[in-house]
Amino acid sequence: MKTATELQTIAVAYREICEGQDPWIPLGNFMNDFFGNFLGQREELLQAPVEEPANPTLEQHRWALFCAASVEYLCVKYGLACPTWALSSTATDPLVEPWYHGLAAHKPHVQERLRRDAPEPFAKRNIFCSRRVFLNKYERPAGDLLPRRRSA
Repeated sequence: MKTATELQTIAVAYREICEGQDPWIPLGNFMNDFFGNFLGQREELLQAPVEEPANPTLEQHRWALFCAASVEYLCVKYGLACPTWALSSTATDPLVEPWYHGLAAHKPHVQERLRRDAPEPFAKRNIFCSRRVFLNKYERPAGDLLPRRRSA
């Protein structure tokens, strides 16, 4: 079991995915560290490369590219230096078949929306997900302010 001071890096998250965990549990733990627990160590959370098994399954390869796209996306969004591993040809080589990921992603109209809205680091890898994939619960999106109640 991890201690409270151990970082849930993207590499650790990918390793846990390969070990059979539901992908959103280790990715959620990574997001908690990136967005809340270790703000001053964001670059460190992204530095170690994901390491695919010698003969990855299609699912493992998809998640490796998803993790690389995530690193590139987060670096651009937060003005961080992107590690070279995330921009290497093996990490940016697009999937042969498009991968649509999200609620109801099997439906053609949802796939069309995902193709249109997917962030560029994902789309260039032929991964199509919502632009809200890494929504930071600690930040309020622009225009999402609730009116304040007036005191009586």
